[in-house]
Amino acid sequence: MTNLINSFLQSESGAVTVDWVVLTAALVGLGLAVMAVVSGGIEDLSGEIQASLVAADPGTTTFAGVAITAAPDVIAD
Repeated sequence: MTNLINSFLQSESGAVTVDWVVLTAALVGLGLAVMAVVSGGIEDLSGEIQASLVAADPGTTTFAGVAITAAPDVIAD
């Protein structure tokens, strides 16, 4: 019985699997931590974008101070 226990304790098969499980769990934890930190800023920014899109009037919206009123004329050769 002790030989069986000793051979089990000295066996290294499956050690790589344990390493991959630990590394994967660490990466998932890091990803969750990053999302917890960044999610508030992303939510605020998306709300600001939504508000500016709702308030925009396509007929009078300006781009860099120039009013966009109609498509430019196309010059034919």
